[in-house]
Amino acid sequence: MDRQKRKKAKLVLEDGTVFQGTSFGAEVNSGGEVVFSTGMVGYEYSLTDPSYDGQVLCMTYPLAGNYGVPKKILENEILKYFESDKIWIKGLVVVEYSEKHNHWNSEKSLGDWLKEENVPAITGIDVRALTKKLREHGTMLGRIEIEGNEEGKEFYNPDEENLVENVSTRRLTEYGKGSKKIALLDCGVKNNIVRSLVTRGTKVIKVPWDYDVFEKKIDFDGIVISNGPGDPKKAVATIETVAKAIEKEVPVFGVCLGNQILALAARGDTYKLKYGHRSANQPCRISGSERCYITSQNHGFAVNLKSLDKEWEAWFENVNDGTNEGIKHKNKPFMSVQFHPEANPGPTDTGFLFDEFIKELK
Repeated sequence: MDRQKRKKAKLVLEDGTVFQGTSFGAEVNSGGEVVFSTGMVGYEYSLTDPSYDGQVLCMTYPLAGNYGVPKKILENEILKYFESDKIWIKGLVVVEYSEKHNHWNSEKSLGDWLKEENVPAITGIDVRALTKKLREHGTMLGRIEIEGNEEGKEFYNPDEENLVENVSTRRLTEYGKGSKKIALLDCGVKNNIVRSLVTRGTKVIKVPWDYDVFEKKIDFDGIVISNGPGDPKKAVATIETVAKAIEKEVPVFGVCLGNQILALAARGDTYKLKYGHRSANQPCRISGSERCYITSQNHGFAVNLKSLDKEWEAWFENVNDGTNEGIKHKNKPFMSVQFHPEANPGPTDTGFLFDEFIKELK
């Protein structure tokens, strides 16, 4: 769409702050929790990451859309360039949207993709000012309003819902043909977690968030708790399943929300971060050492390490703010990380953690 023909739009925050801009996505009003990500590339992965459900995403990198949107290609029954089969964000905020896109694998523009998925987007606002406000005051509710559209002007608070139930699968799905079998508790799993497990020679059985793998008596050697959106305490059924795994000493590996779920299943506690960690360059070190990794992250809650008993210990910690980035049991095969070892977007430096978990499967 020609820049001059775009409709005016505005981002309205719950404190009354208004940022004026123009629309380049669907011409609908939508709101949620406004968060920011510092990733430079990889918006196709971020927008389709179910962990962003309920959120209006602000990209701090000053240009978006220049490489378009890739073609949908299946690889081992999994979409290759997307983390799920739809866009999950409630809205997109960028400094400058590129009208033209150029990439060998580009199929359409970012704007056209957003319109197809009925997701609004705004460009031309002062993203630096918005990010500074969120850093000072914490995440805030907000909404994108399109000129001439009077519908949907209320604020929506995703923390009031069980978002895990919204993003989880409704059926069992199997991937791979390995001898070691993994029950994947889908709390909003990214495709690359499935791919990371399958390429390591395992069979993955993806199940709904509230599926009791013990009661249903499916055959598996270990459990992976996926990433996902929202407050982990609302995923009560998942917590109960993981608590059974701990009791039965079944190997468990959690990723992102899975780190929080494991802590809650171990009778620990979680809390909401001021503005969360959403980027592809978060430094995390192994606790008690100077070994540091650059990690991909997308989460708004964290584990209160002090709430866990002495059988558990910190595995990783965030170098920037000291928050917990992973826990593990001192003697038993239970472990989890707050970051994303599968990446997409971001570095793959910690992919070896999948290997560490698979070694625990008997």
